[in-house]
Amino acid sequence: MDVSAIDELAGLALEQLRVLRRDALEQEADLSYLRRLLHGRMDILRAELQRREIPLAGASEAQCALLDRLPAILADAPSATRRPARHLTLGPPRGERYRLEADALMGDVQLADLGAHATADLLAAVERLAEYEREVSDRRQTLQRTADDCGAEITRRYREGEARVEDLLGGS
Repeated sequence: MDVSAIDELAGLALEQLRVLRRDALEQEADLSYLRRLLHGRMDILRAELQRREIPLAGASEAQCALLDRLPAILADAPSATRRPARHLTLGPPRGERYRLEADALMGDVQLADLGAHATADLLAAVERLAEYEREVSDRRQTLQRTADDCGAEITRRYREGEARVEDLLGGS
């Protein structure tokens, strides 16, 4: 965090810091939901592209159906990277905006009928989704830093006696 950002946070009232932190966390949760939508769509498109390259030996068309494979396609593998715990909101965001954004990035490609689309169309859709996912990830990281920096400033104020727990609890 640069010095000007620290000074900016130090100049905010405690309640303003809490509001800024809460807003950053809510926006980050919304973007996290959008990232999950984007990743799900990319996983489905990649599975269809892989199916086209490597047909399953001895499997009938019905056995290769994307719908039947969705649970395996969308399952998360355990992460090899350990990260600090962060509150995770599992519900959808406050508006439908993010689902509509993810749908718009698909272009003419519809998940319900991937077989009707040319491989080039699927590849283009994956690239659009991946590019937007990188932008969303950058925005999420910025919001996470803002929330963390606000939390650190709030903690500093309590530690150094600039804020009191009694004030938070309504005591005198």
